[in-house]
Formats: sequence, C-alpha cells, structure tokens
Amino acid sequence: FYVFAASILVSLHSQASSILKFNGLNFSEWSEQVQFHLGAMDLDLALSTDKPVAFTDTSSTEQMSFHKAWERSNRLSLMFMRMTVANNINSTIPVTYNAKEFMKSVENFSQSESVDKSCNTPYLFGDLRVFFF
Repeated sequence: FYVFAASILVSLHSQASSILKFNGLNFSEWSEQVQFHLGAMDLDLALSTDKPVAFTDTSSTEQMSFHKAWERSNRLSLMFMRMTVANNINSTIPVTYNAKEFMKSVENFSQSESVDKSCNTPYLFGDLRVFFF
C-alpha cells in the first residue's frame, strides 16, 4: 500500500511540474491543463461532481466507495492545483478544502482588480533581467 501511495505522489508531482504555473493572467490555459492532467490520472471526480453526503450505517457499499473515491480525488486534486499556482498567489487564495471551490477561487482571483498589481511585477522584472543580461 505504501509503495503504491508513494508512486502516486511522485507521479502527481512530476505531472504538476510539467504544466504551466498559474500567474494570475493565464487562468483558461492553466485550468485546461489542470483538468486534462487530473483526468488522465483519474483524479477529476472532485471537480466534476459535488461532494457526496456523509455516509451512515445505512449507506450502501457503493455509496461508501463513491464517498472514499471522492475524498481521495478531492485531496489529491487540491495538492495538485496548489503545486501549480505561483507562490505569491497561493497565499492570497482563500483556504478551502474543496477542489471545485479552489478552482473557482483561482478563477475569481484571475478576474480581480488586484491581478495586475500582485502578479505581474515579479514576472515583469524577471523578464527584464533576461533582456538586460
């Protein structure tokens, strides 16, 4: 079990490092890449369905399995998305424990007035260093 879990996390990290970081201006590209990679890893359940109701003693085996699958998808999707958002932006996104809500918060951030001020400066200066040196 532990080897399987470790290989999933390594795969998650390598997939996350291969996609475009969200910088405040590229939400549609970032979102498309995130959804593609999560879908390819079969982790997009939390983005495509609402959180299931908590299971009880009377819940069926199918309901319990779906709930566990959704929780796993949600947890790993959140980790994946957080790894692909620039650090200066990650700290401004409201804390949530729901992947769908996190995606919506990132989208809202991309449409906010503060995007130009908080996101572009580090990237702009990074680009200028490349041009001058």
